[in-house]
Order: sequence, then structure tokens, then C-alpha cells
Amino acid sequence: MRRTLRILTLLLTVSVLLGAMTLTASAAELTEEDAFAYLDSYSDNMSADENFEENVDAAITVARGSVSSYATFLSLLPPIIAIALALLTKEVYSSLFVGILSGALLYANWNLWDMVTGTFDTMISKVCDSWNVGILFFLVLLGMLVSLVNKAGGSAAYGRWASKRIKTRAGALLSTCVLGVLIFIDDYFNCLTVGSVMRPVTDKHRISREKLAFLIDATAAPVCIIAPISSWAAAVSSVAPEGEGLNLFISSIPYNLYALLCLFSVVVMSMIGLDYGKMRVAEQNAANGAGIPMDENALAGESGKGTVLDLVLPIGVLIISCVTTMIYTGGFFDAGSDSYRNVIDAFSNSDASVGLVLGAFITLVVTFVLYLPRKVITFKAFADSFVDGFKAMVPAILILIFAWTLSGVTNQLGAKVFVAELVRGAAGGLANFLPAIVFAIGVGLAFSTGTSWGTFGVLLPIVCAVFPSGELMIISVSACLAGAVCGDHCSPISDTTIMASAGAGCDHIAHVSTQLPYALTVAAVSFVGYILAGFVQNVWIVLPVSLVLMAAVLLGIRAAQNKKAA
Repeated sequence: MRRTLRILTLLLTVSVLLGAMTLTASAAELTEEDAFAYLDSYSDNMSADENFEENVDAAITVARGSVSSYATFLSLLPPIIAIALALLTKEVYSSLFVGILSGALLYANWNLWDMVTGTFDTMISKVCDSWNVGILFFLVLLGMLVSLVNKAGGSAAYGRWASKRIKTRAGALLSTCVLGVLIFIDDYFNCLTVGSVMRPVTDKHRISREKLAFLIDATAAPVCIIAPISSWAAAVSSVAPEGEGLNLFISSIPYNLYALLCLFSVVVMSMIGLDYGKMRVAEQNAANGAGIPMDENALAGESGKGTVLDLVLPIGVLIISCVTTMIYTGGFFDAGSDSYRNVIDAFSNSDASVGLVLGAFITLVVTFVLYLPRKVITFKAFADSFVDGFKAMVPAILILIFAWTLSGVTNQLGAKVFVAELVRGAAGGLANFLPAIVFAIGVGLAFSTGTSWGTFGVLLPIVCAVFPSGELMIISVSACLAGAVCGDHCSPISDTTIMASAGAGCDHIAHVSTQLPYALTVAAVSFVGYILAGFVQNVWIVLPVSLVLMAAVLLGIRAAQNKKAA
């Protein structure tokens, strides 16, 4: 008997040693290049690789041999440092750069020279990225257009016209919300267009630039993420399982609690005149006439000859031309394309950065034809507005470049792999809580990286792999999209948040600090809603309960303010 036990023990020991040797061997067989390539395709490999768990562990082991902090909590440290410094010092440029340096130092394993070269290698690669270059060009062209409209007097004329028809603060706030909802094609386009159009109106009613920036931000990404025809729908469809993209996106809309509750709360607060936190202080200052918009000098010089047409026509042309050029890049007019004369497929295949640049350029040409023959402005003023518009967008461009670089450094440290492993580990025994967990993780990842698209690009395939079908999959997909938008909404390094600041002509850190309490309030209610959704799995119960809870929270805040003031 003892002899049998010894043999069994020996066999067990040998098998354990062989298993460890096999795992070590599999890790040893992987080169650093192969390991990083495997991890870069984490989502695809999760569904395609039968030995995923073993191989991903081996790849992470090899990656950590090169970068010791890869896919650890330290990978989230650079954005945490940048965001904390920005909120504490109120200085965004240096804070972002310190965050970039800290990430590059971790990636270089504390080698100072490698940190310097790595920083600028990443920054240059981000600036040279074709998508990013397109967004920068669109920013510059739109800045030129805004400067042109202001010099022609179009904004002032629209402000005078709107002030006769929009006679209350609530009317100005709701008008801004409605315009934000109507421009659902793209969040970048939404942010800059709504800001340009509504600034004269909100200024007239002494609504702070911080409040305008919040309204723009709250009706940009939250609207795009529930609009089936938008650049966001195309992005979601591209990372969803093949053949399920658009149907899955449409099915997820009723469960996208953060987007729906965000829009609901904006309308309720505008109607009842509710403000709290730092936003309340900003609104009180604006009501007393305090504060000068940061871009007022850059966009000064109105001729006074313009009419409402000089604002409305360029904006109308901008909307039509951008939509047209976006579907053009998606193959709508190409007889040889699968998207020929199919709007939805054309949007799914479109290149938004190229389409927006083409649309903005066409608008500038039309504006030239509209202004010069009527002598609304001189040719010199027209040319000067190009420089003025570029100058007005320099702060947003710098922040975007730094934010993209920080996101790149964070990705090099394996932050997305770290978060993905957390989700995969939590999926086993917490199925009913998974929507709330996915929402929270999505918020954290988007907040840290500043990209909602990158967040759902990582999490969506994992969610679909954990729940291949059923109502719980749809709820979890919605939670992923909602978390990505929420984190993006809160993050000071998010490009959409930066665009909203630029569109409103608001100091960026002031926008972030005033918006954060509102976003966190909606996020808390959404989190509770997703806990309920995980167990009930019925949208006709989850959505009404969430809306009632949101209204109750807002009315409770108002009641507390009234009690304190009494």
C-alpha cells in the first residue's frame, strides 16, 4: 500500500513538474515581438484560440520580462497622476506631460534616456497617425470658420435674432440641448458646431461658459451612442461579432442607462433651474457678470454687417457637406462598393476624420462665395481669420496631442490587458452582477485612457465571448458602451471633453471640475440600474425605475438646497 502511495506521489510530482516545464517552455518559445502581438490582439484571440488562458498567461510573462509593470495596476498610474495633478494645479499641459513622462519611465524600466526617446517616439507616432491628423485639420478648419462668422457679424446677428425669441434662461438651455440632440452624426462635429451657434444666445442670458460646455458634452457622445446612424454606431458595429454589429447596437439602446439618464437629467435640470457643486458657483458668477470668455479676444473684430443668414447658411452647409462626405468615404457613391447607395453601410465603413475635413473645406469655399461678393468682410479680413481661427484652436490641439500621447503610453504598459483580465476573472461567479461590473470597469478604463472607442473596442469582444447570446449579453453590451461614454465624459484627457471646452470657449479644467459632479450623479444611478438589470433582465422595468430614481435624486438635491437656504 505504501509502495503504491509512493508511486502515485512520484507520478503526481512528475506531472506537476512537467506541467510547469511545459508552461515555462511555452513562455520561452514566445519572442517578445510575438508576445506583444498576441496581447495586442487580445479580444480576437480570446474567441479564436482554444488554449487562450495558457497562451495569454505565457504572453504576459514574456511581456513582463521586457516591461516589468506590463498589465499590472502600475499601467494605470500615468493617467491617474496626470488627472490628479490637473485637478489639483488647474494646469492641464504640464500635468499631462508629467503623466506621459511617468508612463514612459515605467515602460523604459527606469532608464532616463529611454524615457526621453520613448516619450517623443510615441508623441510623433500619434501626431503622424492619419486619423489624428484628420481631426487636427478639422479643428483648424472649424476654428477658421468660427472666426469668419464672427468677423462677418453672423454670430452677433444670430444672437440679436435669438434673444427676441428665446427670452428665458430655461429656453436658452433647452435650445442648446435640442441642437445638440439634432446633430447626432459625430461627437467632434457636435461639440464645435453647437458651441459656435449657441454661444451668442447663452452669453446673452448670462449662462456661464462652464454650463454651456457641460450641455455640449452631455448631448454629444450620449446622443451619438444611441443614434443608429452615427460614427459611433459604425465604431461599435466594427468591433461586435461579425454580422451582429448593427442589430446588437440597436438592441442595446434601451439599456444604455448612462446616455439616456444623462439626457433626461439635462432636460430636468434646465427646466427646474437646478445647479450644484462648482457649477452653481460658476452660474452665480456669470449671473453677476463676472468672468471673461477665454477666446473672446481671439474671435473679436465683428464687422456688424452680417445677418442671421451669415451664420445659418455656413452651419447648414457644414452639416450637409459633412454628412455627405462621410458617406462618400464609406463608398455610398461608389458603384463597385458593397455600401453603394446604402446609408447605414456607408456610415459603418466611413472615415469620419477624412469626411469631416472635406466637409469643413467645402463649407469654407461656400462661405468665401457668400461673404466676399456681398462685401460683408474684406479679402484681408477673410485671410486674417485663417490665422485667428488657428490661434483659437491651439490650446485644444496641444491638449489633444498630449492626451493621445498619454493614451499611447498607457496602452504600451498593457492597461487594456490588465482591465480585460479583471473582467474575465469576474465573469465566472458574478454573472448577474456582471453588467454593473462591466459598467464600472468601462468607466475606469475610459477615464484613465481618455478614449471611449478604445474602451468598448477592448471590452465588447470579451463581453460577447462571456455571454454569446441572450438578454444578459445585450444588457452587458449596453453597460460596456455606457461605461465607456461615462468615463470619457468625466476624463480631462478625453478628446470629446477637450472639444467641448473648445466649442464653448471655456477653460478646460474649469469645464472638467464643474461637470464631474453631474456626471458622477448620473453614473451612480446608472450603476444601481445595472444591478437591477442583471437580475430583472426586463427593459420595461429597468428603464422606468432608473428614470424615476434619477428624478428623485435631482429633486432631493434641490430640496436639500432649499432647506439649507431657508
